[in-house]
Amino acid sequence: MERQGLLQVGDTITVTEGLLPSNYYYTINPALAMSGNVPFRYRLQSREGVVVDIQENPRGFYVYVDFDEPETEFERMNKK
Repeated sequence: MERQGLLQVGDTITVTEGLLPSNYYYTINPALAMSGNVPFRYRLQSREGVVVDIQENPRGFYVYVDFDEPETEFERMNKK
């Protein structure tokens, strides 16, 4: 996300899925923020989520969203 204040923690958002030759990407509607490239094996099944955190760094604002998804193998392997 490029500008502060477009989203707030607790907001319910919807995403649109885009397809690249070897990845997916997601855009928070209406074009508020965009994900990085997501490998096919981590494709989202749901299109609605809740904003749980927004962090600012030198590259912009990072929006963290919780989706009602089954736990992935990646998440299981990286639990602390």
